[in-house]
Amino acid sequence: MRAAPSCPRWALLALALPALALPALALPAGRLALLPHGRERGDAELEPGDDARSAALELSTALRFYGAAVRSLYVATNGIIAVNEPSSEEKYLGQFPVSFGAIAPFMADLDTTDGRGNVYYREDSSSDVLKLASDYIKRGFPETTFDPSSVVVVTWKLVAPYRAQEEGHRNTFQAVLASSDSSSYAIFLYPEDSLQFYSTYSKNDDGKIPAMVGFSQASTNYYFWEKPGSYNVIANDEDSIRNLHKSSNAGKQGVWVFEIGSSSDSIVPAKISDVLESLESNEQDQEMTSKPFMSDYGSTEIRQQYVTSSTDSTEEDQHHVTYSVPQLAVQQFPPQQPQVIDVEEFDETGIVFRYHTDVQQTCANNRHQCSVHAICKDYPNGFCCSCIAGYKGNGRQCVAEGSPQRVNGKVKGRIFVGNNPIPVTFENTDLHSYVVMNQGRAYTAISTIPETLGYSLLPLASIGGIIGWMFAVEQQGYKNGFSVTGGEFTRQTEVTFLGNNEKLVIKQKFSGIDEHGHLTITTEMEGRIPEIPSGASVHIEPYTELYHTSRSVITSSSTREYTVTEPERDGVASTYTGAYQWRQTISFDECVHDDSHHAASATQQLSVDSVFVLYNRDEQILRYAMSNSIGPISDGSADINRNPCYTGTHNCDTNAICRPGTGNRFFCECSVGFRGDGNVCYDIDECSEQPALCGSNAVCNNQPGTYRCECVEGYQFAADGQTCVAVEYVVNHCQTGTHSCDIPQRAQCVYTGGSAYICTCLPGFSGDGRACEDIDECQQGRCHPDAFCYNTPGSFSCQCKAGYRGDGFRCVLGEMEKTKCQREREVALGSGGTFFQREIRVGHFIPQCDEHGNYLPTQCHSSSGYCWCVDRDGNEIDGTKSGPGVQPPCLSTAAPPVVIGPSVRPDTVPLPPGTHLLFAQSGKIEHVPLEGNNMKKNGAKALLHIPVSNLLY
Repeated sequence: MRAAPSCPRWALLALALPALALPALALPAGRLALLPHGRERGDAELEPGDDARSAALELSTALRFYGAAVRSLYVATNGIIAVNEPSSEEKYLGQFPVSFGAIAPFMADLDTTDGRGNVYYREDSSSDVLKLASDYIKRGFPETTFDPSSVVVVTWKLVAPYRAQEEGHRNTFQAVLASSDSSSYAIFLYPEDSLQFYSTYSKNDDGKIPAMVGFSQASTNYYFWEKPGSYNVIANDEDSIRNLHKSSNAGKQGVWVFEIGSSSDSIVPAKISDVLESLESNEQDQEMTSKPFMSDYGSTEIRQQYVTSSTDSTEEDQHHVTYSVPQLAVQQFPPQQPQVIDVEEFDETGIVFRYHTDVQQTCANNRHQCSVHAICKDYPNGFCCSCIAGYKGNGRQCVAEGSPQRVNGKVKGRIFVGNNPIPVTFENTDLHSYVVMNQGRAYTAISTIPETLGYSLLPLASIGGIIGWMFAVEQQGYKNGFSVTGGEFTRQTEVTFLGNNEKLVIKQKFSGIDEHGHLTITTEMEGRIPEIPSGASVHIEPYTELYHTSRSVITSSSTREYTVTEPERDGVASTYTGAYQWRQTISFDECVHDDSHHAASATQQLSVDSVFVLYNRDEQILRYAMSNSIGPISDGSADINRNPCYTGTHNCDTNAICRPGTGNRFFCECSVGFRGDGNVCYDIDECSEQPALCGSNAVCNNQPGTYRCECVEGYQFAADGQTCVAVEYVVNHCQTGTHSCDIPQRAQCVYTGGSAYICTCLPGFSGDGRACEDIDECQQGRCHPDAFCYNTPGSFSCQCKAGYRGDGFRCVLGEMEKTKCQREREVALGSGGTFFQREIRVGHFIPQCDEHGNYLPTQCHSSSGYCWCVDRDGNEIDGTKSGPGVQPPCLSTAAPPVVIGPSVRPDTVPLPPGTHLLFAQSGKIEHVPLEGNNMKKNGAKALLHIPVSNLLY
């Protein structure tokens, strides 16, 4: 497992020096102003949304970014400008770097729906904007002659965080990208008090995630792998982001300037040349004092080391980059403790910053990073792990000394053989290796390699030789690869065949020890190799190779020869000799706090002999075997370290350690987990000797030299990795109906993740969700005093009394508008008014209405005696008509009319179809769509905004 960095990354890249008293310079006073923006400046505006992004913004002048030319950009809601089309936000928020490459003035989960701010962007070449951008750049780089020809201005104005808890929290910031034909600069502008939140909620329910400010180079996609790009983190915690508008690297608060691309392929921050301006202007226009400011300046030296790979030189070429980075003004902000910047090289992609602060990393909170077979020791600047006696490794990974080791992995490749224009492609091919540790002998087999390729790979024994280096026999004072790296490293190799100059690139990644106690490896190969005829054999003489170690990097190079014996033809087997140059770089993490970790010589010699290579065409298996030892550089004379322990010629058991004595003397000692005299060792069955070793609810499985605990069915390991606890199966009780909520007509079950849920009473009911009772709204005086109130399950309705008109919540004097029943009755009775009364026609049906003007549920014809049931609109219900004198049993469906609540406000946003959960907070009513019993949080929107002063509590 890769050890986590011992300290978090921070933004203020400063190493505190004694305060310097500097005179105040005549800088322009006043609040920081953004560059002109908005529709009136011809800006395009990003569509409102939670994860919106623009179409490609084609640039008239290419942007130089990490040394490459970028000709189009993408603007996104989430505070980034992408150099390639960005992926969906769930794939990059909370992570840095990002694979598509981005400039991030404030990368966070932002939301501009429902009028929550705007995002404006444009490319501009007007003289006034070019002049403003140039002035900002020359503040931070006063010696530059940069003259921009084009500027990209992106403004995030009053944008809100996703799932905002307080409507008032909004952020405003601006990114300005200025370019000429040869270089580009980025300007980040943060006006005073413009950042009102510093983190946003995760959509994955991971709590709050701090915003990220920085730069990320796009990844490079190769045929077999993706190579991450360089990245620079400016701020990634709330304290650093909170200070962005108060501090600067360009002499004016809230202004941050960076050179992002020129002949260099790295990001260069501005150098402070002036004292920070005070933006606290005097509101009464009082006379400004000339008292000088006090400011701390930090100068941090970034050193990247390039180690030569030549075997006849071990000197290091060093490239120095000095960044001067601001500390905050002492008058306004407390001084910061010293901070240190470490630089690590990540697969040759450039500088990656890792910022260490004064937060002390100790064994107390990092013991889990050490192997269970290691001790943890604190140092003034951190901690280190060291394997205990009887074990070998780097402390993070430890294996029993002298015990055989197994390595498993996968191989894939795309290789051209000879002049064949079609490559041989393979993937997911198994690699297995077995190492006799006390002999330093490694056996490696790669399966299912086609015959067209298998024989031609025979000279490349070092594909498996890296495993031999890891477990080479160590001479006194020297360390093999596993002692240095713990089996966690990447290896990049370039093979150049002499003659036709064919090249092959090999990339291998070792990921440490897996849960089975085996090392894991992935191997990828791409390129062209010479063809070796089918049936040929290859012989490789013993060879030596020098390994040069510098901080976290090991390099080596050599020239190797091999002899090919072709199949016999007419009784004659021809032979020829080939050669290739081998260059490799091994990158790993080391503990920098313990000097004893560097006790091994910076240059060591790996001696390889008894090299055996074979390809089995029937089984399509490629096999390599070799013996390895590591020690001092030999001049070819008689080796003084020919002890059998160093040469592997002892007679110790394969599960034993060879301990060298004086001269050629030695003795054998069984490895941990074995018993015997060293010449013969047998496994200790810990499970039989200690039946309670694994505890309850677990079984113990004995393995060679060790044992393994496994939880029984229905149990799993707890967080401590040792105790077995019952598995909690996730059940959505709302979906399965196994919840304890009241019936659906009164309550709702809301799924909250895992096996949890909550019960809530529906509107119009009260209770705890498990038992809900109808609320009698009529007892609360919800209707107008001159109206009737009718309580119904979960609701109520209001109707003005006779002589009043209105909606029941507001009633005024005046005759109410006649209902349909009343109008039809008047027509049937012949009521044509005072002067135009008509005669009632005999046998004509006259509707019967109740006191409120609604149809009575039972209507009868006065002449024929027939009766029938009607609905609330007076329409006859089929099948209900009865004979004369018989009244059917009709239900009251017409009265009273259902009128719930007052009239709908005109500014209310209508709800889309479906089921919604309504809730009120912070002066607004919002709704969340429901899908079954699950809340669709991404669809939450405001339904109605209400000024807080209008709310009644």
